[in-house]
Amino acid sequence: MSTVRLADIVAALGGDLHGNPDTPVERIAPIDAADERSIAFEAHSRHAGKLRSSRAACVIVAPALEVEARKRGATLVCPDPYLYYARLTQWWKRRHEPVLNAGVHPSAIVDTSARIAASAHVGALAFVGAGAQIGASAVIGAQAHVGVQARVGEHTRLHPHATLGDRCTIGARGILHSGAVIGADGFGFAPVDGRWEKIEQLGAVVIGDDVEIGANTCIDRGALDDTVIEDGVKLDNLIQVAHNVRIGAHTAIAAKVGIAGSTRIGRHCVIGGAAGLVGHIQIADHVQIDAATIITRSISKPGRYSGVFPFDDNASWEKNAATLRQLYALRERLRALEKKS
Repeated sequence: MSTVRLADIVAALGGDLHGNPDTPVERIAPIDAADERSIAFEAHSRHAGKLRSSRAACVIVAPALEVEARKRGATLVCPDPYLYYARLTQWWKRRHEPVLNAGVHPSAIVDTSARIAASAHVGALAFVGAGAQIGASAVIGAQAHVGVQARVGEHTRLHPHATLGDRCTIGARGILHSGAVIGADGFGFAPVDGRWEKIEQLGAVVIGDDVEIGANTCIDRGALDDTVIEDGVKLDNLIQVAHNVRIGAHTAIAAKVGIAGSTRIGRHCVIGGAAGLVGHIQIADHVQIDAATIITRSISKPGRYSGVFPFDDNASWEKNAATLRQLYALRERLRALEKKS
């Protein structure tokens, strides 16, 4: 197993180390499962008990926990331990994962008109269509599909079996996880004589830079204009994004969310798992939607929204939910009063 020194971590990521810089670590571990060869982090002072009992070779903490942490051993102090942990995982992965060689695997199918940067990697049995463009240091995984005239930005990675459809675009440093489908037809049909006539979907999907899209998530192409995912958006697994949706920059959406067509979601929003949004509505910037909430109308003000009967701003919804729990008792009291009268 490959080891690194605490000094190597500090040299790469900074922080104030208290302890032996030559201490070796072999893995990053949860604080309550770490051993003497692990580095762990603790972001909350309420978990000081875990900190005291941890066997980790080193713990990453905020200044508020420094004194407590140093009682048990090596300590790395930084302003935001959770952010430091995130960057540590990135550094660790770059250092330990195998390096893919540039070039096209002999079994890949690449149209002669496709343009692939010399530093890109195209894996076994992958497909790259006519006129497609693959940027510098991009990775097209085994059996991934890049459609006709599709574009993949530099340092972007398509994991095995990911699909980027015809004329669709993803920017730099993006990630498409396995099974993601970008550019399937939107759900568009015209009713006629008791049946459905297909509306061809003539738009595409445009994805910005630094976007990550989870496994088996589907983003449909636009009917006429494009479906747009702006920079920095993070989508979990098993999300459905319908045609002509626009998701604003740096919005994060958890698993199993369904977004109906032509909905506009603002920037810096957070949407909890299994929420649902009807079509043709607008969500303001900085909106938080709780898990399993059904959004049936536009939201014009930032804030937190919850509920299914119906949704409301969080404070009002909690009051109504508390009242709902008392409805049976209130009904019985009302019946008793009616009998007396």
